[in-house]
Amino acid sequence: MVYFDSLYRTFDDRVMNQAGNSNYRIEKDSMGERQIPVDAYFGIQTLRATENFPISGIKPLSTYVDACLLIKKATAIANGELGCISTEISQAIVQAADEILQGKLREQFVVDIYQAGAGTSHHMNVNEVLANRALEILGTEKGNYQKVNPNDHVNYGQSTNDVIPTAIRIGSLLALEHSLYPALTEAIATLKQKADQFQDIVKSGRTHLQDAVPVRLGEGFRAWAHILSDHHKRITTAEQDLYALGLGGSAAGTGLNTHPQYCDRVAQLLSELVGKPLRPSPHLMAAMQSMSPFVSVSGALRNLAQDLVKISHDLRLMDSGPKTGFKEIQLPPVQPGSSIMPGKYNPVMAEMTSMVCFQVMGYDSAIALAAQAGQLELNVMMPLIAYNLIHSIEILGNTIAVLSKFCLADITAKRDRCLEYAEGSLALVTALNPHIGYLNAAAIAKESLETGKSLREIVLAKGLMNEAELAQVLDLEKMSQLPQTN
Repeated sequence: MVYFDSLYRTFDDRVMNQAGNSNYRIEKDSMGERQIPVDAYFGIQTLRATENFPISGIKPLSTYVDACLLIKKATAIANGELGCISTEISQAIVQAADEILQGKLREQFVVDIYQAGAGTSHHMNVNEVLANRALEILGTEKGNYQKVNPNDHVNYGQSTNDVIPTAIRIGSLLALEHSLYPALTEAIATLKQKADQFQDIVKSGRTHLQDAVPVRLGEGFRAWAHILSDHHKRITTAEQDLYALGLGGSAAGTGLNTHPQYCDRVAQLLSELVGKPLRPSPHLMAAMQSMSPFVSVSGALRNLAQDLVKISHDLRLMDSGPKTGFKEIQLPPVQPGSSIMPGKYNPVMAEMTSMVCFQVMGYDSAIALAAQAGQLELNVMMPLIAYNLIHSIEILGNTIAVLSKFCLADITAKRDRCLEYAEGSLALVTALNPHIGYLNAAAIAKESLETGKSLREIVLAKGLMNEAELAQVLDLEKMSQLPQTN
């Protein structure tokens, strides 16, 4: 109860107790007046949102804030050029946005991620912070919105309904470019290096967790690199759905209160700021209503996460032991693994990878549910989609980066253990099928398992093949070589 009592105290009570009851300003909105801490850059609508939504304590992702700021910068430039707001106000808003993008006032974005539908609360938090910093730049005190108004100037020609879906697009593009793509590229390169390093090591394959024909350890790592490379391509394909912007559609996609040239100009400016070929959607209403681009990207992330889980589980199996497991490879120990068993090291990086991937899969399910929950001209579940999608990209990128650095790069192979398993695998009998027949091969495998004799001994004893033929057929190097393909 103590926790929840603390959580549900009103925001102004908390800040006033710190700042002193006289250290505030009065702001008005359509619902009345409220006291705002004098040093706060947010305003009355942000305050109401913090009171209404004390849900998780999770504040907006930094990348999402950046996306909103880039939008506000581009719209301020466009509206200034088009004469919709004065050049003086336009320049002040742009300067304020640049300052925050460089790291100032980040603590002023305080609205819980679970908030008013569509994201109005966070959107107004951004508008108020920019307006108040612009006022300071122009030599006016915060809260004096006659000079720079959060709605009339910072938000000119805009609506939550077109800004937030655009912010999700830009935030996702930023996260992909700065987090996931570099990590994937590094992981793919690392896996290829390990593949070359382990290429001559033969090990037993396993299907159904039972002995199978020999394979090359290096080819296993090369297969993982190929899998991740394919996922990289799928995600970059899905990314292209994010390029078409509904910004300029205003409240319902009709462009109400926007300049005729605004839509094209703001898309051009955002393209320059983000470094992507952004463009106005051919149908602004469609771009505002449908969450399908986010579902598409999230689905590609889920697909990647599923294969990452498989890879992380494979790493754990191959490293299992050291005395009672496979122990075909050694994952680098990065921390003690037990609070009670001395000398124990666990595959913690692989374990962490699986947990993050499970979270991404859960986020994807929530995104799918939220995407179909819109009605008519608006989907009010956008705050959930924004957080889950951008967070998925970033935690996947961070996970792959540390998995590469602290695990994949320093894996070593247990060459003798791999060879021992390969030579002892009953699945080698598969290579005898064309020469002695399936039934004879099955009988030999059964006898080998029951007597402990090697396949080679039994075949020679039965006179089914001579030594030269057997040596050629049971050549592990040849059996584990992949066929050449075009």
